[in-house]
Amino acid sequence: MKIGTHLIARNKEYLIYGISMALVLFLLKMLVAHFIVYNYRLDFFIGSIAIVFTVLGVWLALKLMKPKVETRIVEKEVYVTDPDSIPIDHAEIARLGISKRELEVLQLISDGLSNEEIAEKLFISLNTVKTHSSTLFQKLDVKRRTQAVEKAKRLNII
Repeated sequence: MKIGTHLIARNKEYLIYGISMALVLFLLKMLVAHFIVYNYRLDFFIGSIAIVFTVLGVWLALKLMKPKVETRIVEKEVYVTDPDSIPIDHAEIARLGISKRELEVLQLISDGLSNEEIAEKLFISLNTVKTHSSTLFQKLDVKRRTQAVEKAKRLNII
């Protein structure tokens, strides 16, 4: 306690000067605030309304621009036929002139095997597989493996 009173007594002039400066600044700020509010109250009123409507407009725009996520569940009956129940159309194979080996290559293509895997499985060279594939593409009038498989299934060849 003795230290606090000694500190105040020693710095009395500084404390009085600091407090008086704070009071003067507070008084000036009050006068400025009073002057601004009194003279510019219409501007503050209009500005506050503008701010409120701006915030409301931004909120509404964000709300309206947000895409609505809608999930739809569609149930559809799909009839699956047993691949073994569909008879292979030997007349169509003969009409197209597809050989037995080409038919084997086509079946392995439909199973999803690559040319290298087909060559290994049939014990033939890679070039032979490519030759059979290109001949099949010509006979089926297609350009890609997927097209060949799709057309062969449609024609009941495989």
